[in-house]
Amino acid sequence: MTDQGYAVFETAIGTCAIAWGSGGILAVQLPEATAAESRARLRRRFPKAQEAPAPAEIQGAIDGVIALLRGEACDFTGLQLDMDGAPAFQRRVWEAARDIPPGETRSYGEIAARLGDAALARDVGQAMGRNPFPIIVPCHRVLAAGGKIGGFSAHGGITTKRRLLAIESALPRREPDLFSRETLTR
Repeated sequence: MTDQGYAVFETAIGTCAIAWGSGGILAVQLPEATAAESRARLRRRFPKAQEAPAPAEIQGAIDGVIALLRGEACDFTGLQLDMDGAPAFQRRVWEAARDIPPGETRSYGEIAARLGDAALARDVGQAMGRNPFPIIVPCHRVLAAGGKIGGFSAHGGITTKRRLLAIESALPRREPDLFSRETLTR
């Protein structure tokens, strides 16, 4: 018997998964190239977890992720996340990111400044890259300086990040193309 479980579910962007334990949600898995790969990645991360029907709170999280990825507003603030084992700084970064509403973005530097030291922008970016709770901790809403898209560690990289921002109508203004005809003739 294990106290960890996981469920796989379909969304507008593909097959996602969620893992939980006695302390709350352990992770959200964004789609890999195939549903089998999404399931396999989650099982590698949580080998003791058994696929099972989601308890009510977890089903609420699943329903919220599905709704958000359909373009509907969703509030995840009440969900219990199991951050045991994560360094205190990462926890603080993830909590700050949870405060970014759908349709809005913040920069790594803005998050760092909110945490008390704007010079920690790179550390904020690294914490976002280690986020085990994408969508619930909306790391896709955190951008590089100047509205640049920055990185994204999920399958599909920045293409997935742009897609998530587009679903939420939060795409930053397009970065200027330094090699466009308009820019080169100035």
